[in-house]
Amino acid sequence: MAMAALRREGRRFAPLISPRPITAFRSSPLAPTREDEGPIGVRYISTQVVRNRMKSVKNIQKITKAMKMVAASKLRAIQTKAENSRGLWQPFTALLGDTPSVDVKKNVIVTVSSDKGLCGGINSTSVKISKALHKLNSGPENETKYVILGEKAKAQLVRDSKKYIELIITELQKNPLSYTQVSVLADDILKNVEFDALRIVFNKFHSVVSFLPTVSTVLSPEIVEREAEAGGKLGDLDSYEIEGGETKGEILQNLTEFQFSCVMFNAVLENACSEQGARMSAMDSSSRNAGDMLDRLTLTYNRTRQASITTELIEIISGASALEG
Repeated sequence: MAMAALRREGRRFAPLISPRPITAFRSSPLAPTREDEGPIGVRYISTQVVRNRMKSVKNIQKITKAMKMVAASKLRAIQTKAENSRGLWQPFTALLGDTPSVDVKKNVIVTVSSDKGLCGGINSTSVKISKALHKLNSGPENETKYVILGEKAKAQLVRDSKKYIELIITELQKNPLSYTQVSVLADDILKNVEFDALRIVFNKFHSVVSFLPTVSTVLSPEIVEREAEAGGKLGDLDSYEIEGGETKGEILQNLTEFQFSCVMFNAVLENACSEQGARMSAMDSSSRNAGDMLDRLTLTYNRTRQASITTELIEIISGASALEG
């Protein structure tokens, strides 16, 4: 009797039943969209969506952990070179000094950056300092140009400072860095750019989580002679005796070229160390964030699965009660 009554009621309300089940409104971001829904009759598709997202987060976590290990390996290889290269430019600083406040007409800002991203804000910091130096040294009688090393600084400076860019060098770290390679690049810069002062902007490496934006200044031989005649620290150059047939101007020319190549070599290595250290920190943070997200997704999955099981039990009990009644 009960089954017959249910069939009669079903035939009575059949025209009012939607041919497709109505999907309840979900405020959760894990609610399936129309594309996520399966064919009619497939239930609890939201748990499948959560499983897919959990799988994606696990894959991302594996990638970030692998990138952190690769960055640590590269850092160990470059750090020794960077520490040894500091002994090259320090004697020049003791002899010629480092005068960032010198006022000259032709300034060239050499911005050292990386070719790859995912290394925090070290490239943005170098670009900001370069723009600040450009604004500080620009004027009606002064000329300031850029020399860019690295894709990341190029991408940022080309947008609003394209007319001031004199030279762009990329893929510097495609091969292992060596003094011969950097000295050739320094020679190209000296041949193609007219300058009174070269200002090299880079990130000096201190530790994996600490690097200091640094500006090193290399003056042209003419400006060095002018500053030496004006006195100050550069005036001590006259106390040295010159042996051989070279004049003071020729010696200053050679010293300037050698100083620039040594400073460039150290700047490139220091910036490469800072890049790998920043990438290690960034990938470590990404791995931890992926772990936190995975924990939240696991909790959401368990709650959704438990809710579906509870709903099925209620439906079974309700059906059994209806049949008994």
